[in-house]
Amino acid sequence: MRLITGRLAARLPALALLLLGLLCTAPAPAQDTDSLLPVTEAYKLSADATTLGVLKLHWTIAPDYYLYRGRMKFKGGDGVTLGEAQLPDGRKDHDEYLGDVETYRHGVDASIPYTVAAGTTRLTLSVQYQGCHEVDPKICYPPHTEKLDLPLPAAADAAASPAASNALGAALSQLGSKAGATTVGVPLPAEQAFRFEALAQGSRQLLLRWTMPKGYYLYRDQTTLKLADAAGVTLHPAWPAGIAHRDEHFGEVTVYFDQVELPVTVEGDLAGLTHLALRASFQGCQDGGLCYPLMTRTVDIELNSGEAKAGTPAPELPPADLVGGPLQVSLLAALLLALGGGLVLNLMPCVLPVLSIKVVSVLESGENRATARRHALLYTAGVLSSFAALGLGILALRAAGHALGWGSQLQQPLLVGVLACVMLAVGLSMSGVVQFGASLGNTGASLASRSGPAGDFFTGVLAVVVATPCTAPFMGTALAYAFAAPMLSALLVFLALGVGLALPFLAVGFVPALARLLPKPGRWMETLKQTLAFPMYLTAAWLVWVLANQRGADAVGLVLVAMVLLAMTLWWFERSRSRGAASKAAVVVLALATLAPLYLLAHVPPPSAVATAEQGVVAYSPQKLAELRAAGTPVFVDMTADWCVTCKANEHAVLNTQAFRDLLQRTGAIYMKGDWTDVNPAISDFLQEYHSPGVPLYVVFPKNGAPGRQLSTVLTYSMVEQALTEAAR
Repeated sequence: MRLITGRLAARLPALALLLLGLLCTAPAPAQDTDSLLPVTEAYKLSADATTLGVLKLHWTIAPDYYLYRGRMKFKGGDGVTLGEAQLPDGRKDHDEYLGDVETYRHGVDASIPYTVAAGTTRLTLSVQYQGCHEVDPKICYPPHTEKLDLPLPAAADAAASPAASNALGAALSQLGSKAGATTVGVPLPAEQAFRFEALAQGSRQLLLRWTMPKGYYLYRDQTTLKLADAAGVTLHPAWPAGIAHRDEHFGEVTVYFDQVELPVTVEGDLAGLTHLALRASFQGCQDGGLCYPLMTRTVDIELNSGEAKAGTPAPELPPADLVGGPLQVSLLAALLLALGGGLVLNLMPCVLPVLSIKVVSVLESGENRATARRHALLYTAGVLSSFAALGLGILALRAAGHALGWGSQLQQPLLVGVLACVMLAVGLSMSGVVQFGASLGNTGASLASRSGPAGDFFTGVLAVVVATPCTAPFMGTALAYAFAAPMLSALLVFLALGVGLALPFLAVGFVPALARLLPKPGRWMETLKQTLAFPMYLTAAWLVWVLANQRGADAVGLVLVAMVLLAMTLWWFERSRSRGAASKAAVVVLALATLAPLYLLAHVPPPSAVATAEQGVVAYSPQKLAELRAAGTPVFVDMTADWCVTCKANEHAVLNTQAFRDLLQRTGAIYMKGDWTDVNPAISDFLQEYHSPGVPLYVVFPKNGAPGRQLSTVLTYSMVEQALTEAAR
């Protein structure tokens, strides 16, 4: 075979290559080409067809030679249909004629799934490849094609022939289901080995289910989902955690045994669509036996009724004590986690100031156990009522096809401003500026500060309102369960969170030994009460800072005016106790004046988008994430918010450190941040895709295109380092 000098040969048509080879009698000095190997020795190709449905190819590449990844082509022979070849990523180079390319050196493996027509006994195909010699003489070979003719495994006839499959199924049924499912070497027909079902659980949520007999498994990364006749509609699967498996064909893979349920979110314009034609392609194996060819099933899903058609019965919903998806948690475990999460909330800086109000009230009750129990029960009633209302609201939105993130009430600027004013009012009350009487109406500040039943109850309400942004480490799993579980189970989880939040105060009120540990009343109690006012002021300052990030300086100015007017209202209210009707009317006028800036605050638009991205940080968008993943770039996605205390702690400990920036540079990863401080539908969809009840959410996407890996809500540097190192491989 003649060798063609220069890389230009790679771009000439086959006829031009032949003519040029005939004309070039001396393309290079003899001493330059004598050392070159024939193409079949430079790239030794071996094939293995012993596994049904998968052809394995291996090239042994001689030193100083390389193969182009993009110049490999595969074509099946008579009766043979080839699937998409599975090739590893090559070394990225820039070729002066071919542009950006990927190349292989030393050796490369390829796996090609295939199917054969009935009666086919030989696996025939053509394999084309092209490579170059990278040192002097720098010569590229013309594209070379090898014809392969290999015997098929004996089981191929059974897999290819429907008649044989039916006969095999009948024989297995005579042996009994247990023997048929576990005996290696006696494979079931594909329809029996991999039962596929699909169900619509709402207009934008599908549930796919594969059921396999014992001893069979499904590949996660060999599964693709497509929609027919649904332009602009995309599918976003949320794969559950599988089993790590070392596969001789595909290397390190994730597989599922027995049964796997896959929640799939549907995004795009569904107007006018009543059905979705879903085509699922997947591949699996018998453990210790054969691997099946690529299987494709098509189902017609009716969106309105949720029925799955095309011959598959609609699957049952998950049982009440287990929810499919990324978190497989029993109801008991979710309740215990919720109880622990509620306890931890008492230590959060947004809850501790509110709890201090009730501590003071217990101290002031002295040794009166009945009063202490009344405080505890009414406070608990307020907490549980609030959690129940919050849970029912979220479940109602979920049933309507919407999603509400945990803590997302602080995305509403008006509510943030009102809470800041409430915290200021409570602080002024504890500082002694104003004393609320028993006849005062149901305003937030007075209700939280009163010593009567209403004060106890609404202090519990206020604790829940400010507690929800502080997502504690133990709350994530329980809340994710609640956001996906049946209604009754989800409501129980929310109530368990409330019990955990109220438990310390319940213990003080009902356990005499704890009550006796409390100090005796005295003058020090007033000092303590005034001291505990300052965490209230700090909480108000934090809420103003959140508002500044949501709506800018104008919003901060308005809420500060409202807080000054509120302080004036409370001051004059205290002075008007002994005055006439005119003085009390002035209190009403000041109170109404306080509402004016809050009304204007609700209409302040978000600040215009300005390029304020942090150095080395990419703002989250679904399109940008898709571009980075398509380019083979590992990505660390951080979903955060300014009102999220856990997010800020993680940033201080890990994400805003030089070590993390060095890690990004070392692994070639991109740090992408989504800011959920304000309402952002794209981020809400991302949270829903990963069944996250709120922020923080951290997902690491590997360079090989595999699904993202969700990290814990509380980060450590070692955890992030391990995830990014694995993602960069």
